[in-house]
Amino acid sequence: MKNFIPENLLIEIGTEELPPKSLLSLAQAFAEILKQKLISAELTFTGIRMFATPRRLALLIQHLDPQQPDRSIERRGPALRAAFDINHKPTPALEGFARSCRTEIKNLEKLETPQGNWIIYRSLEPGKPLNELLPPLLNQALTALPIAKPMRWGNDSETLFVRPIRWIVLLYGKEIIKSKILTIDSDRKTQGHRFHHPAAIVLPEADAYQTLLESTGYVIADFNQRKKIIRDQITAIVEQKNSRIIFSEELLDEVTGLVEWPIALLVEFDRKFLTLPREVLISAMQTHQRCFPLENMQDELQAYFITVSNITSKHPEEIIRGNARVMHARLSDAQFFYETDCKQSLEHRLENLKQVVFQAQLGNLYDKSLRIAVLAKQIAEQINSKTSAAAERAGLLCKTDLLTHMVSEFPELQGIMGYYYAKHDGENNSVALAIRDHYRPRFAGDILPDSLESCAVALADRLDTLINIFSINQIPTGDKDPFGLRRAALGIIRIVIEKEIHLDIKKIFSTHPISDSVLEFIAARLPSWYEEYGIPSDTVASVWTLLKKSSIDFFDAHLRMIAIQAFRQLPEALDLIEANKRSKNLLGKHAPLTSETVDLTLLTQAEEKQLYQAMREITEQVNNYTKQKYYPKILSALASLHKPLKQFFENVLVIDKNLALRDNRLALLANLLILFSTVADISLLHDHNDNTHAKKVDHS
Repeated sequence: MKNFIPENLLIEIGTEELPPKSLLSLAQAFAEILKQKLISAELTFTGIRMFATPRRLALLIQHLDPQQPDRSIERRGPALRAAFDINHKPTPALEGFARSCRTEIKNLEKLETPQGNWIIYRSLEPGKPLNELLPPLLNQALTALPIAKPMRWGNDSETLFVRPIRWIVLLYGKEIIKSKILTIDSDRKTQGHRFHHPAAIVLPEADAYQTLLESTGYVIADFNQRKKIIRDQITAIVEQKNSRIIFSEELLDEVTGLVEWPIALLVEFDRKFLTLPREVLISAMQTHQRCFPLENMQDELQAYFITVSNITSKHPEEIIRGNARVMHARLSDAQFFYETDCKQSLEHRLENLKQVVFQAQLGNLYDKSLRIAVLAKQIAEQINSKTSAAAERAGLLCKTDLLTHMVSEFPELQGIMGYYYAKHDGENNSVALAIRDHYRPRFAGDILPDSLESCAVALADRLDTLINIFSINQIPTGDKDPFGLRRAALGIIRIVIEKEIHLDIKKIFSTHPISDSVLEFIAARLPSWYEEYGIPSDTVASVWTLLKKSSIDFFDAHLRMIAIQAFRQLPEALDLIEANKRSKNLLGKHAPLTSETVDLTLLTQAEEKQLYQAMREITEQVNNYTKQKYYPKILSALASLHKPLKQFFENVLVIDKNLALRDNRLALLANLLILFSTVADISLLHDHNDNTHAKKVDHS
């Protein structure tokens, strides 16, 4: 570089139109990856500005050093005694070290340390200039971008990128950094809007980029600025119509990724289409046409939508008419599909599910529907016997809407269309709602099924998938999870805990030999799920280790974990945890006991008598609380054992030479562990200082 004053560096990768849904994440990844590479190269800068449009990814790296700092190099060679022979001549070891340092022996120095004396080589390595460092770093950063399906273009091109690259800009201040990036030569020429300014724009310097693109090229390069412009334009339109937008942040990001010069326009469609289900209209507008639906203040859809054009037209009415025609065609198709689907009931479609493969080794969706119906009935009988018939019926019909024209065209409406068709067929409302809700939650943070019938079918669907996929040994490995088993397991956890459902899943699994593996798979999701609540993994382990030996009720486990978190805040907690650890260790070393019954005549010391009496006094209380699942009260009662336990361990020798006394004291400790195990195995808890930061979760 010609000077050593930090300048701003502009990097622009010009491409064919980039995928709008992933544009923002690509730009963010590009900025982060290059940032880390610059830091690793010891190039300092004050900040990075990110730009992203359909035809470009760009970064403005502010006040970037023009070269690396010089680095002091030290290499330790052979020990001094091995560097010279008895005649004080250099040994082969010393000569080899000098060659490896590319220097002469006379340039080497001696290093004296308390551990001995060594030969050392010291030098000052000049920092490399930016124009030498940047090209390989940039190529590496672009190659490392998270691109699902990279493209290859040109004749015999081996270059891969998300879309074909058409130009590269590399400007450091006013100076071009000449290089070849992914086979494209860098320059100072960028491109404006494809229609408003198809000619090249010559950038005099890096800082002129954003301003010149906007003023000359009709391109708003800043993604967030463009997004705000769209939001403001939409807001202005809906205020004029005294309406409100049916908003989606994801759609706004996608539309921002589609345009470089946004112009929002209001378009009207035929009111007759308002008779279609609300979700059909919204899906047609948002998902298929990337438009924003409007509704009035009574939450009723209006016959309008807002589209965002990529050009300023002298005749915007033509753009409006064109969008209206496209939407009319789309909604006419939807109306035809809906009316055609309503001619055949869901029940009549059931037999045709035999033609749809669920998994080659596991049969078809008809088989799966039968299994879901049986499971849903069993689950509903546990939850509330009054719901079992509706749950069974919904389980049988829940996949039939997959065969409809509407779901074939709008796959995102599966379940939702089943609800409308079930209502049209005269099915019970609870059946229709369960069909609608059984896919919920579809993703992290999604809403849960509403009714108990819906929960039963949702759980049955997920459990059936887990059981059967495990039965053919298709367990997820690494990032591969084609059947979404991890998502299914998390869905089960969320439904039973957040809907406060007591369900013994082990009882549901009683006829499935693979059940233990499935239960462990579901339980393996618990630590990460509870991390959001500030509940550490040892609390989860203390409960799960105990429960997996008996019934598996995840909501019951949740109540225990909340109680354990409260218990850990008690001043007596650490001593009680330590007492449980000590008791468990002693019993482990001297197992098995001949009897766990305590012989009162062998209680010879006051401290063991006091402990036994204290345990007797709270046992009935603990048993009553256990039946009612009052786990905080159980642990509060057990905390009263703190003082007699402490005195017992301080004054009583458990491993007495008298075997009868020893076994009796061990039996006393065994009974102590049984009392504590009514909630959890607290011997697995550690001394955490961060428990006070756990989020408060109220499920009392």
